[in-house]
Amino acid sequence: MTKHVLAGLVAALLVVAVPADAKSLRWASRGDILTLDPHAQDENLTNMVADQIYEPLVARDRQMKILPALALSWTNPQPTQWRFKLRPNVKFHDGTAFTADDVVFTIERALAPTSNFKSYLASVTGAKIVDDATVDILLSSPNAALIQNLAGVRIMSRAWAEKNKVTQPQNFKDKEETFSARNTNGTGPYMLKLREADVKTVLVENPNWWGKREGNVTEATYLPIKADATRVAALLSGEVDFVLDPPPQDVPRLKGNAALKVVEGSEVRTIFLGLDQSRDELLYSNVKGKNPFKDVRVRQAMSMAIDVEAIKSRIMRGLSVPTALMLPPQIDGYAKELDKRAPVDREKAKKLLAEAGYPSGFEVQLDCPNNRYINDEQICQAVTSMLAQIGIQVKLNAMPRAVWLPKLQKYDTSFYLLGWGVTTFDAHYGLSSLMHTPTASGDGSFNYGRYSNATMDDLLDRIRSEMDPAVRRKLVAEALALSLSDVAHLPLHFQVIPWAMRSNINLVHRPDNYLTLNWIEVK
Repeated sequence: MTKHVLAGLVAALLVVAVPADAKSLRWASRGDILTLDPHAQDENLTNMVADQIYEPLVARDRQMKILPALALSWTNPQPTQWRFKLRPNVKFHDGTAFTADDVVFTIERALAPTSNFKSYLASVTGAKIVDDATVDILLSSPNAALIQNLAGVRIMSRAWAEKNKVTQPQNFKDKEETFSARNTNGTGPYMLKLREADVKTVLVENPNWWGKREGNVTEATYLPIKADATRVAALLSGEVDFVLDPPPQDVPRLKGNAALKVVEGSEVRTIFLGLDQSRDELLYSNVKGKNPFKDVRVRQAMSMAIDVEAIKSRIMRGLSVPTALMLPPQIDGYAKELDKRAPVDREKAKKLLAEAGYPSGFEVQLDCPNNRYINDEQICQAVTSMLAQIGIQVKLNAMPRAVWLPKLQKYDTSFYLLGWGVTTFDAHYGLSSLMHTPTASGDGSFNYGRYSNATMDDLLDRIRSEMDPAVRRKLVAEALALSLSDVAHLPLHFQVIPWAMRSNINLVHRPDNYLTLNWIEVK
């Protein structure tokens, strides 16, 4: 039997299996999924699709609280040991049984050098089988956020990975091509039917899923549509049912259309600017022999020159919450009393630049995505204009997310825009990923400017292991205050996320900007 005939028979069986009340969903946003390997890229849209196919030990309910998934229960018998009782009778999409060995394999894989998920497993040293239904995860030191973080670590089949030679995560930044980047085998509610990069990705219902069906979507087609006008037109015409990222300027018009509806809320994501504070000479600048970003006065000047209220009103059309902090309000540890930006003062900024030795300013390149965040390129254009007013001439280098992210991951940047979503809903994951000195164990994995402060590292290590919530909040506040005094980054705003859809779509709007297909009802 040929491969094509076999594929046709499989497709036919899928069609036959679809129930009478089956509903399809067509949804879109600007960029495409970066990879299907569940441990290669910690990126929102990529993770969102992976969550439909693969499952973690623990998951989140509609209120974002932790609940059992592939683990039925868990205990913490010792500070450096967590024990998980696994769910029985779970099958991977290829029909093989989910086992304790798959959990051990996944932890090892997620800790591998090419994994982009090591930050979720801070202080984890490995895992071991206790019995067929029990696994221990072992740590070098206590980790108060481990259970929260495990919701982002998706379980893979060891046998499938070994068979297809993908026991290590895809090396995405070096453009490695692997079987797991294009194919999947999870335990989740949906299976991969079709993957055409930059064209469409089709998921179909897993008829053998162990979980409870809460929606009625049996097939979901994702369409990357880069142009804002085309994406909105597709929604208006009915070609798509849901748009994850409607452009802010079109939201009022969409709200006024009786055939559509818009739901919105603040995302647990900070949009900010990062700066190379490591190199002795910037890569993309006319300053030779030194790095202006190492001088806190330069960073202060840049912060004073950026008008976040203007970005909110003119670029974001009100769909942003300006901030001075790198941690959003929904996260335990957010310190409202610290979230106060200094007023825009470009004359003072010029004086600070002169004091730092740059009375005429300098040139630098800004690396910016053009299909990742809401109005990302327009935000970068506004920043470029604002910094020009204090003499910093910025060359804007806007590019698709598939090019931009590997560039940052290679530290091939001097100045960049990034958005950080605290999808674990825990302060340590966000702060450590962005502010800890980068280490091989995963700390500082998104600290592309390589900001480094030994006091900050100590605070973040203590936050990770501190089990007393009150003490932990105090430590988080100290870390936030230190970030402000160091001007470690240039925060702009918390992103507000509107979702636009046809009026017959009912769903759950999540603050982590994840669309959960199993929670969608199409009327």
